[in-house]
Amino acid sequence: MEADLDGAPGRRDEQVWGFAPVASAGARVLVLGSMPGVASLRQVQYYAHPRNAFWPLAARILGFDPGLDYAGRLLALQSRGVALWDVLQACERPGSLDADIRRDSLVPNDFRAFLDSHPSIVRVCFNGAKAAAMYRRHVLPGLAGAPLQYVELPSTSPAHAAASFDQKLAAWEPALTIADR
Repeated sequence: MEADLDGAPGRRDEQVWGFAPVASAGARVLVLGSMPGVASLRQVQYYAHPRNAFWPLAARILGFDPGLDYAGRLLALQSRGVALWDVLQACERPGSLDADIRRDSLVPNDFRAFLDSHPSIVRVCFNGAKAAAMYRRHVLPGLAGAPLQYVELPSTSPAHAAASFDQKLAAWEPALTIADR
């Protein structure tokens, strides 16, 4: 860890940057996390932690092989009208936990521009309570009048063990299936 100017341990070396959105022109559902975790950042892939339930849930709900390579999984989502992104473009956070994100370091993504270029999106699904709370506080005030449906879902993170896979599946299935309509 670097030292601040006064010699105390600093946190500036914990700046993390998210990924570009993954979205087709006809996307109808946008799934938002807060910020990729360490495993995802290292692999430059959304939901890369091997115990994260996102890909198994999405594969089961949308009917694709969860064993596809990353590019294949992204194409499967896009072909079914599902887009991926994160609420934050950047922040300071040691490790992967949302609870460790420094509140004074948040840089939200540009949702106005994204939604303007993806007008078919009708539903925004939050992968966990922290993503929903950050969006409400840092993004929603700038989107006044955007006719979107918002759904807060249980986190697919392995840190969120309060809900079983089947409970997560029951919550996620109706949220994602609008893409098939």
